[in-house]
Amino acid sequence: MHRVRAVSTPSLPRLAAASLIGTAIEFYDFFVYGTAAALILGPLFFPTFSPLAGTLAAFGTFGVGFIARPLGSVLFGHLGDRRGRRPVLVVSLLLTGASTVAVGCVPSYGTIGVAAPVLLLVLRFVQGLGLGGEWGGAVLLTAEHAPAGRRALWSSFPQVGPAVGFVLANGLTLVLSVTLSDAEFARWGWRVPFWAAGVLALAGMWLRSSLAESPRFLEIDDHARVPFLEVVRHHGRLVLLTAGALAMGYAVFYAVTTWSLAYATERLGVSRTVMLMCIMGAVVVMGALTPVVASLGDRYGRRPMCLTGCAACVLWMLPMVALLSTGEPLLMFLAVLGALLSFVAMSSVIAAYLPELYEPRVRCTGAAVGYNLGGVLGGALTPVAATALAERSGHVPWGVGAYLAGIGLVSLVCFALLPETRPVPVPAPVTG
Repeated sequence: MHRVRAVSTPSLPRLAAASLIGTAIEFYDFFVYGTAAALILGPLFFPTFSPLAGTLAAFGTFGVGFIARPLGSVLFGHLGDRRGRRPVLVVSLLLTGASTVAVGCVPSYGTIGVAAPVLLLVLRFVQGLGLGGEWGGAVLLTAEHAPAGRRALWSSFPQVGPAVGFVLANGLTLVLSVTLSDAEFARWGWRVPFWAAGVLALAGMWLRSSLAESPRFLEIDDHARVPFLEVVRHHGRLVLLTAGALAMGYAVFYAVTTWSLAYATERLGVSRTVMLMCIMGAVVVMGALTPVVASLGDRYGRRPMCLTGCAACVLWMLPMVALLSTGEPLLMFLAVLGALLSFVAMSSVIAAYLPELYEPRVRCTGAAVGYNLGGVLGGALTPVAATALAERSGHVPWGVGAYLAGIGLVSLVCFALLPETRPVPVPAPVTG
């Protein structure tokens, strides 16, 4: 374990707030697409497909964003390790916001034919590029300002951003679902959350324009010439282990927030309003508990929290699908809540854990590439695989539960092979 002398940084609350708001906006952009893919994109952009094939195709475009994220990590990681963490926050937010607004402007298949899904794919790829850079910049700016003994706590605030972004995206979709007819929602209502991303992006740019650069970056004397090559050469095993370790978190989160929405509305006949409320309620609880659970990571270590969360996810996957299959709102809420409470034990400390695994000169690249490769392994295929498995299952989609539990076992092994990084406080000198 590293021995790090604690520092005090009076601007931490402001930094944490700006990082949280920024990640909330970025993940709003990413999540609003996932919700649209589950509810409406299949019929609008793949109308020649069967309902199942259209959903699979829509989830396929959803997966493209995950594939783009590691590439975004390489590009923005290079910028973050060479020029600073702060520029990453501005450029990534601009790229993601612009591409999200553009998605809301793409005509449907009925208007421009095959060009519609092609444009959707391209914009989803650009959206993924931006988000691939966002996480590294936002997390590092907070983590590298934070005192060692409370780094997990302060670094957890950017991790609250995805929950806030999800609630914003789905809350707006929920309001539109309730106030518009199905025809109005299909014609133009689904586009409104994408257009709103432009306003949010401008607000985020204003908030981030005056943030201070990371003190750890300013202390680096020998910047890596090509950070990605150095990461591959010297930290390749670490990147693969972190990617495998994080696959579980992505798989669980997107199974809950994306696949379960499509499954409940299409297979079980649950109204989208009811299912959105179930998922949003569970995400609110998860977001509120994130800093609380993160403080345990400062006390007991990052690795034990991650191992505990992974094990809990594995054990909960089969009960989760059994509860979901009932179609009863309260039981469905308990299903997703249990999954997200297990997930938060890992997600709350990962923003401190990953940066601590890498030396500062390649930290932005290494941490972000490992984080976003985990998204490819766990997030890109999960909605597609779960939809296909549920279709082949009986009343209870046991195949989905087994698939998720299998990913969890892989992640558990990867976390077991990673070292602990919790800093050991330097004792105060004895005087007198």
